[in-house]
Amino acid sequence: MTTAESASESSQAGKFDLGALLAERGAERYELHNRYLNPQLPRMLHTIGFDKVYERAEGAHFWDAEGNDYLDMLAGFGVMGLGRHHPVVRKALHDVLDLSLADLTRFDCQPLPGLLAERLLVHSPHLDRVFFGNSGTEAVEGALKFARYATGRPRVLYCDHAFHGLTTGALSVNGESGFRDGFAPLLPDTAVPLGDLDALERELRKGDVAALIVEPIQGKGVHEAPPGYLRAAQDLLHRHKALLIADEVQTGLGRTGDFYAYQHEEGVEPDLVCVAKALSGGYVPVGATLGKDWIFRKVFSSMDRVLVHSASFGANAQAMAAGLAVLSVMEDEQIVAHVRRVGDLLRTRLAALTDRYELLADVRGRGLMIGIEFGRPRSLKLRSRWAMLQAARKGLFAQMVVVPLLQRHRILTQVSGDHLEVIKLIPPLIVDEGDVDRFVDAFTAVMDDAHEGGLIWDFGRTLVKQAVANR
Repeated sequence: MTTAESASESSQAGKFDLGALLAERGAERYELHNRYLNPQLPRMLHTIGFDKVYERAEGAHFWDAEGNDYLDMLAGFGVMGLGRHHPVVRKALHDVLDLSLADLTRFDCQPLPGLLAERLLVHSPHLDRVFFGNSGTEAVEGALKFARYATGRPRVLYCDHAFHGLTTGALSVNGESGFRDGFAPLLPDTAVPLGDLDALERELRKGDVAALIVEPIQGKGVHEAPPGYLRAAQDLLHRHKALLIADEVQTGLGRTGDFYAYQHEEGVEPDLVCVAKALSGGYVPVGATLGKDWIFRKVFSSMDRVLVHSASFGANAQAMAAGLAVLSVMEDEQIVAHVRRVGDLLRTRLAALTDRYELLADVRGRGLMIGIEFGRPRSLKLRSRWAMLQAARKGLFAQMVVVPLLQRHRILTQVSGDHLEVIKLIPPLIVDEGDVDRFVDAFTAVMDDAHEGGLIWDFGRTLVKQAVANR
């Protein structure tokens, strides 16, 4: 770079100061969202007391302006697989920007997409090719299109309570009516119960099914496919010349203690696999649809069809660099083995509490994807309070637990779905034994309060009033 070019770049950079802008207007964050974005988000956050102001973040923790640290057991809905601001991913992004690559020309073949595809396919050797998009829902959309075209059939089966995204195609295979309501007509797809092979075979006999799309562990409620189901479903599908699509958007890249959750079951080899979230390193949106060679060759069958499926920002250099850095860290730091060990520890310690607390019905999941389910208590006093909440709106007790975990113990968690009494834990994959101790101690304190009739029930009455008012 010449002296003149350097001076010009410095001059241009001086016209915009991001730090100064945030310092000047960062305090307006909730007002800005209320005025220009989804107005229900700040309203909801104010209502449940989640309207915090976080100043910085690192790893599995973030801090507010007073220097209080918070433990993140949500990982940005699974995006922050390596935690926030992993130094290897940060460096990769600095490096790729400093290289000033000729990116997204659309009429050349840059090396980074090929290198990332090569690294991804190492972890699924039965697959051959990758299409890069920008999100999980785009990865699902690609899989739906590819399956329909490759089989020449219109219909895709999905499982009750599934979540595969919110764009129109992905919404068509979404098993939650609350997301689908008001957006019809959708694509011609059909729900089957997770684990029900007879229902699957009945649909396959109709001869118009292109594929079954399934989450090996459903995000909503943290329900795992029964042992043997994926292998048996795969065999049924292939017998009827249909495909198996594994949605690993949330469960993939080590989340469940295997690189992909479907790998927990021997012999399962999906025809298409959807990946996103953690592949981003928490920085640059990225999604990937992995598939078998014959499927890709059928979709991209000639030069006339070279752009029959594409994405404007797909395979951009920043996303590819982030993905390569993530896979490097996962191998170097043995993330999958770490997840298996820490996840087993967390789940075992929580499961041991089910005999202690009558409101705690079940602890399930795999790796660092854990569902904590609450249920109807035995004692009369607690049963009457539980009934009050259930009459107002199912899911309020789980929300009653989530709020004090944040307010009193500075731990961020989420309810696993609307009208569910389940908390889902999907922390960064790098949480350690100290984080496990902190969560279990905090959860125990909240459950003690709930069983002793403490302040948690005062908040419950507030939630009941709000639920009734919103009817």
